[in-house]
Amino acid sequence: MIKTKIFRLVEKGSHGQRMNRLFDYFIMSLIFLSMISIVLESIQTVNVRYSKVLRDFNLVTIIIFSIEYLMRLYVSDITHPSANRVKSALRFIFSTYGLIDLLAILPFFLPMLIKMDLRFLRVLRLTRILRVLKVNRYNDSLNLIWTVIKEKKSELAVTGFVTILILLLASFIMYNVEGEKQPDKFPDILATFWWAIATLTTVGYGDVYPISGVGKIISGLIAVLGIGIVALPTGLISAGFMNKVENRRGTTNKSCPHCGKEIE
Repeated sequence: MIKTKIFRLVEKGSHGQRMNRLFDYFIMSLIFLSMISIVLESIQTVNVRYSKVLRDFNLVTIIIFSIEYLMRLYVSDITHPSANRVKSALRFIFSTYGLIDLLAILPFFLPMLIKMDLRFLRVLRLTRILRVLKVNRYNDSLNLIWTVIKEKKSELAVTGFVTILILLLASFIMYNVEGEKQPDKFPDILATFWWAIATLTTVGYGDVYPISGVGKIISGLIAVLGIGIVALPTGLISAGFMNKVENRRGTTNKSCPHCGKEIE
């Protein structure tokens, strides 16, 4: 059946591994080449000389991604089962990957459907970078990281809340301490908030720094706190990732309880 063959081609699984793997590699290669073409378009000398080649390549990628999108839409009743095909199609369209796939091709077709100011097309071109998010579908490691992020979302949310709280507190204090002394560097709380972000992430800006004793102490505390706070999300994700890897190895490489040898 044609639908079954398409499903086995576009969806990862134990079915049709060879063709499925080739399809995954082809789409991933196309995505990365598309990203390279976007970078080359931004280089004026390259764009002037090879604009037609880059434009033609973009057209080819749009056609291929559009075909891939239609193939996934066609098998949506298998991948997103529902009461009827329309509901299955809608479930796919509004799923995370469905939206990413749609945004990867929509900027090309939208001007054909709706008349708009051509200057707006520059904004639409930015959505082409979303093609790189499509790689997540074809890469097990990226899927694993995404799974860890979803599982650790509560801990990450708490970390994010604490970080914002510290940034706001530092911004209010620093504005009141340094605002009068350096009105050009700390003109308002919003500008001070940006300074706090730069300091907390230990990036810092040499041209914006406190001159009062209290301000220097606060700045030092924020910089020290930044080392731990920025490391917290990284630690949570890396620990979860390693646990997932170990669990996966445990399920794939089971050992015999008698001889200790790995069971294939």
